Amino acid sequence: MASSYEKGSLTLPGTVAMGTGVMIGAGIFALTGQVAELAGTLFPLAFLLAAVISGFSAYSYIKVSNKYPSAGGIAMILKKAYGPTVVTGGAALLMAFSMIINESLVARTFGTYTLQLFGIEGGILVPVLALGLIVGAFIVNISGNHVIGAVSKITAALKIGGILVFALVALWAAGFAFQPVRSGVGDHTSAGGFLAGVALAILAYKGFTTITNSGGELKDPKKNVGRAIMISLAICTVIYLLVCYAVGSTLSIEEIVKAKDYSLAQAARPAVGEYGVWFTVAIAIIATASGLLASVFAVSRMLAMLTEMNLIPEMKLGLPGDTQKHTLVYTVLAAGLLAAFFDLSRIASLGAIFYIVMDIIIHWGVYRHLREDVGARASVLLTAMMLDIVVLGAFLAMKSQSDPLIIVIALAGITVTFAFERFYLAKARDNSVEAPD
Repeated sequence: MASSYEKGSLTLPGTVAMGTGVMIGAGIFALTGQVAELAGTLFPLAFLLAAVISGFSAYSYIKVSNKYPSAGGIAMILKKAYGPTVVTGGAALLMAFSMIINESLVARTFGTYTLQLFGIEGGILVPVLALGLIVGAFIVNISGNHVIGAVSKITAALKIGGILVFALVALWAAGFAFQPVRSGVGDHTSAGGFLAGVALAILAYKGFTTITNSGGELKDPKKNVGRAIMISLAICTVIYLLVCYAVGSTLSIEEIVKAKDYSLAQAARPAVGEYGVWFTVAIAIIATASGLLASVFAVSRMLAMLTEMNLIPEMKLGLPGDTQKHTLVYTVLAAGLLAAFFDLSRIASLGAIFYIVMDIIIHWGVYRHLREDVGARASVLLTAMMLDIVVLGAFLAMKSQSDPLIIVIALAGITVTFAFERFYLAKARDNSVEAPD
């Protein structure tokens, strides 16, 4: 059964709100402390370099989407580059898994920050609250694009405004002094750690792919996909840097790392007291909820596109509705399982590895097969690919020392994904050959 895409149902402001919703939901509240743990006092620079790398990455997506706008855009880009092959299906599934992992990351961040209102750190209530948020996002998503767009606009305005207020108040309270610099800019920082922090910070910007995945539903997509991506990246870069300096002006690196899962709430406490904590937690709740809503919207459409391309099987399991409704159910179920059993650090690491591997495959495909067709410059594509390789290598080297199990899990996940895709496509070809005319 076909998906019910609504062409022209998303406006440019609504799409920008959706893109920033995904980025800010994960980037600010879930990753600030984790990036600081890796990059040390240079963590604001890690976010800035991640923005530059994401800008280079966005080039491939914008160029192809401008010529071939489509719902499920990343799957479309891969199919244009590699055809209906194992590489297309496997890489697209990696992207989908990365987005689902991101949803569980955001959901657990929601639970972690919410519990700060009651002075509770961790425990069983974190996954319970995370699952509750995922169910809420599912309910809003089945209500239709117009509801999603309206909610995204309202929450984007609230959280961007709230985060800016937090950053400015925290900086003002600290006399606009970035505390870690006082002990030397290079303290707690190594080249490998910094690049690993950049790799993790890239997750804070990957929400721009949400816009690519919704290209077929955007008004005037050949112009507005690229505009929406660049506007979203610019907004998030400014906000991330302000927040980094606000947190750094209030807490030392040791304090940021200690409270890495809720570093913004911790930073608000010495700056403006308990009222600041409540305000920051309220903004975190809005940001994570809207981020999850937008991500579920995008990944369900991407999986539906893969189903319609016959790259993954359609599993109705007796469910009513169209393909997209089915993939929406599978998306929230998978995100819920991850949120229940994985902690924030491992979720973020796994998502970063899957996403950067998929990104490299995208750039290589556009470089080898599409650059002349879409008018892309080889130098930009190769630069984007090399930047990805460098930061991924540094991240894997760092994790091989601190958490080798997550590398094993990631490699196993990649291997199983491509093996499944090979098996499925081979079986589909056999069935096609055996079917009567």
